[in-house]
Amino acid sequence: MSSTRNRGQSLRIDLLEGAAQDRPRIAAAFLIYFDVKAGYTISWKRSITGDCGVNERAVELEGVVEFKSLPSGLHNVKEDLVYFVHGQYAGISAFVNEPAAVSERNALMLAVGVLVPLSYGRLGRGWRHAHGLKDLAKLLAEDTARTQPLEDFWEAHRISDNDASIRPESPVGSPSSLQLRPIRKQLTNGNVRNRNISDATALESPSPTLSPFHPALSLPNFLETFGPLVFPLYKAALLRKRILLIGQAPVELTCNYVYDLSIISNIPTPVHNLLSIGTYHTRLRPLFAVGVHDIPILEHNAQGHVDTHPTNWAVDDEESESEGNGWIACSTDDVLAMKSRLYDVLVTMPPAYSKQAKEKVWPKVESPQGSDVKATQRDLRRYRTLQRGLRRHQTDGRYLPFDADNHDEEDTLLAQVTQETYNDALFTSDEKLIEPMSWPALAYSSFIWWASAGEKRADLDEEMERDVSLLDDLFAIHTSPSERSHSKRRSSNDRNPEDIRTVMPEMAVIAYFHRLTTSIFSTLADIIDSSNDDDGTGVEDEVLTVSSEDMARMGLDMWSDGDRKFVENLMEMYFGRKADVQGAKVECCGVRIC
Repeated sequence: MSSTRNRGQSLRIDLLEGAAQDRPRIAAAFLIYFDVKAGYTISWKRSITGDCGVNERAVELEGVVEFKSLPSGLHNVKEDLVYFVHGQYAGISAFVNEPAAVSERNALMLAVGVLVPLSYGRLGRGWRHAHGLKDLAKLLAEDTARTQPLEDFWEAHRISDNDASIRPESPVGSPSSLQLRPIRKQLTNGNVRNRNISDATALESPSPTLSPFHPALSLPNFLETFGPLVFPLYKAALLRKRILLIGQAPVELTCNYVYDLSIISNIPTPVHNLLSIGTYHTRLRPLFAVGVHDIPILEHNAQGHVDTHPTNWAVDDEESESEGNGWIACSTDDVLAMKSRLYDVLVTMPPAYSKQAKEKVWPKVESPQGSDVKATQRDLRRYRTLQRGLRRHQTDGRYLPFDADNHDEEDTLLAQVTQETYNDALFTSDEKLIEPMSWPALAYSSFIWWASAGEKRADLDEEMERDVSLLDDLFAIHTSPSERSHSKRRSSNDRNPEDIRTVMPEMAVIAYFHRLTTSIFSTLADIIDSSNDDDGTGVEDEVLTVSSEDMARMGLDMWSDGDRKFVENLMEMYFGRKADVQGAKVECCGVRIC
């Protein structure tokens, strides 16, 4: 592996800049109506035939979209928005449930949906049609025979001959608009590596705004719902595990969570050049809503087969070489949870009525064997730091750097440092979410507390600084160099406030996790570089040592067996190297106690 790597491309996500974004072209449109005798049937449909002059295949709808568009349990809700994947297309359907005559069992249930090519990115940017589909569904609920608006919609947005060469420049998840300025870092062997994210000081982007119905708008809710469990899920997604979310209708929010987890665990483009495996494992397939009809395909995937164009989950040309076995999906069919061979991580979402409970009901994350998956003590502290940063930004919609000499009472509360010590560790950890403090960690914490007479721990101060550094400038986007062409260069301490714009919290969360990902992979790459000879070569079979200090640099828990196993798997999966991950140890007078 070369010790010098080019890290030039920037992080990109789908942004709405002004009004220049167009809706994606559709390959099919359909109306699904619930018939009291025949069940869900397709009462109207249009699709490309495969001979319209564009590089798209004919679309099969019958026997597929009616099941994918209408997950189990929708009859219990008034309306919903469903995302799914069908072949090389992403699907989105708007469902409505309206009162009807007794002959119709007192309910009129229908869904209007479209299929868009996955070549536009995750979900094919199908959410841009969400508003139009919801309006069409409500209109057709008044008169199902009035299909002319559907015809007009199809003709206005269908793929045509003129679209043969159209391919968006900034697909979702191809991480273009968020840019992080690179900093060059000197390595131990004298070589230099460019750092784009983990060491970046600021974002550069033209006032990013997410378009309406964008799934990423749910990111703050995603963090609130999962709490510290976000981090074990993020780590499982980085390892490209098969993650299944089981919940109840409505499914729109759960589908959004599928998108959220897939985007925060995306490998930033600059990191690709660090990897030894090419791009094979670098994408996690978001499948969105699945059901019992998808069990044969899930079973096929469970057998370890990798097909670049599977029957129902084909991907676009750009992504076809970067898909592994990993996926994330959601379902309302509990039977899928009973088939433990289908998934690696099972997430059971709390029911909607749990929001009224006196105590917060958390999602349950478990392995196929039924053992609980919990966040580490380190994850808990990192989650608190992230939430404090987001709350500070949300106080008045602006990013306010914490100033110890000039702050109000609210800022003081939000900026307080919460340190886990011997006295309070047991009171700040929810046993349902957090791994209990290990005996070595407890011994170390109590020893330090005793030795320092109860003072704050220096190592936790350093840890806090690392976490805060991931939030630096995430809420302040600096204007691009072209926008400052008529202004003289200023230092970071003498920056004109007019050159600073605000960024949405959702964008900051994505950039935060991408910085964290880059920090982890860059640290592992540094370890490999330091083990190589001066000519950049090394022994491939050599077992690399990952120290407790390296674990701290990556923001992982040096006391956690789970985090150590995570690093071992990550090193082998992405770099093809074996690693001996050393945990923390407690020594007294040069003698190791534990």
